[in-house]
Amino acid sequence: MMSFDHVMRRTLSATVCLLLAGTTWAQTAGKQAAPQAAAQPAAQPSQFVDGIAAIVNKQVITLRQLEQETNKATAQLARQNIPAPEGDILRKQVLQRMIIDTLLDQEAERLNIKVNDAQVESAVLSIARRNNLTPDQLRAEINKSGAQWEDYLGDLKLEIRNDQLRHRVVENQIMVSDAEVDSFLKNQHRGNRLSALGGAGQQAPEPLMLGLSQILVAVPEGASASQVAQLRAKAESLLQRLNTGADFAALAASASDGPEALKGGEMGMRPVDGWPDLFIEAVRQVPEGGVSGLIQSGNGFHIIKVVSRADSSPPVAVANQTAEQGANAAPTGPVMVTQTRARHILIKASPAMTEERAVQRLEQLRQRIEMGESFDDLARRYSEDASAPQGGDLGWATPGDMVPQFEQAMDALQPGQLSPVVQSPFGWHLIKVEERRTKDMEDEYRRMQARQQLFQRRAEPAFEEWLGQLHGQAFIDNRLEPQSRRRAR
Repeated sequence: MMSFDHVMRRTLSATVCLLLAGTTWAQTAGKQAAPQAAAQPAAQPSQFVDGIAAIVNKQVITLRQLEQETNKATAQLARQNIPAPEGDILRKQVLQRMIIDTLLDQEAERLNIKVNDAQVESAVLSIARRNNLTPDQLRAEINKSGAQWEDYLGDLKLEIRNDQLRHRVVENQIMVSDAEVDSFLKNQHRGNRLSALGGAGQQAPEPLMLGLSQILVAVPEGASASQVAQLRAKAESLLQRLNTGADFAALAASASDGPEALKGGEMGMRPVDGWPDLFIEAVRQVPEGGVSGLIQSGNGFHIIKVVSRADSSPPVAVANQTAEQGANAAPTGPVMVTQTRARHILIKASPAMTEERAVQRLEQLRQRIEMGESFDDLARRYSEDASAPQGGDLGWATPGDMVPQFEQAMDALQPGQLSPVVQSPFGWHLIKVEERRTKDMEDEYRRMQARQQLFQRRAEPAFEEWLGQLHGQAFIDNRLEPQSRRRAR
C-alpha cells in the first residue's frame, strides 16, 4: 500500500502552478511593479495625521507604505490597460490586499515557513526551461518588459511561500477516498461511452486549459440574513452592469473583494481539473469572453468570466507510456514506471528547533549511519514523520508522489546510497534509497490522475476558506474603513 504521509502529499508547487497554467515570463513580468514614474494617486486624506493606515494584530501598515503600493497598483493597472478606480477606492483595495499579505506573513512566521535563495533559484530555472530560455535570458526579457528583476524575484518568493502555507494548513487536511475515485472513474467512463456512441447526454469535449476572471462579493463569516441579502443585491447590481456593457476588469478593480481584484479579477489559466467544481459547472456553457450568472459559495457571491479556452485532444497513446506524459494524457496501454522504495528521517524546524540545529542534528545522524548504526533504528528514535514507527520506510513511490525537492534528491541516489541533508516544505530530511523496480501502472496511473483531479478541485476553495477564517479571527483596525475595526476572537 502506497504511503500518503506528509512527504507524499504532493500538490502543485508555486512553480508548477505557473508552468501548468501556461504562464510565461512575459505574463508574469507584466504583473510586476512598474517604474516609479507612474501616475501618482490622489493625496492621502488629511485626517490620518498619525501616519497609520491599518493595524493587523500588532503590526502597523503605514500611510507611506500604502502610498508606495498604491503607486505600484496604478502602474500595474495602466500596463494592463485597465482603468484605475478613483483614488479613495483604489487605496481601499490596495490596503485590503496589504492586510491579507500581512496576515499571510504573520502565519508563515508562526509556522516557521521560510523561503531561501536556493528555492527561488530553482523556481527561476524551471520557468526559464519552460520558456526555452536560460536564467540570464529570462532576466533580460523581464527587464526589457519594464519590470524590475528584484520585484519579479520578490513576487516569486511570495508565491513559493504561499504554496508552502497551502501544504501546511490546508492540503494535508484534504482526503480523497477510494470510493470517490471509483465514482469519478465510473462517470468518466460513462461520459466517454456516450460520446463515442453519440448517445443522449453527449457533451462537447472539455477544454484542457481554462482561463478565468472573477468578481467576488465577500460574505463575512457569521453574517446575518439581512447582510447576506444586501450583499446579494450588490452582486446582482454588478452583474446587471456587466450585462449592459460595463468593462469586467475595471469593475473587478473597483468593486471585487477577491485577492486578484487589482489584476482586473484575473485568476490565470489552469487545467480544467484545477478549478473548483462550482466554477466548472458555472462556465460549462459560457463562451470565451462571456460571463456566468451569479453563483454562491462559502466565501460569498461570484461572477465568473471565461477569458480563454484551450481546446486540444490528448496525445495519441503508444505501446509504452510513462507518467511524465502529462496529467491530461489518457493512457490506453501499458504505463511502465520506475518506482523507488526509500526511507527517510525528518526533522521539522520550530521555535525550539531552529533550521541550523535541524541541519546539525541530521548531519550527526548521517555520520552515525556511516559509522555503522542502523538507519531504521535512528529513524524510529529521531524522525518526526508518520513513517518513524516503520523505520522511516515510505513504501514504493511513483514519480510525482513526493514533493519536488524530496523527489529530486531521492532520484539522484543509487540503491543503498545515503543523501546529504535535504530541505522540503515539511522540514529537513535524510534519505536512503533501498531499491527500485519497473512496473506496469496503467490502472494505478488512472486512479492517481483521478485522485489528483479531485484533490485539486478542493484545494483552492479550502485555502480561501482558511484565509477567510484567518481574516475573521484577527484584530484589524482599518483606518480607511473605521467601521470595519474588530478584535480577535
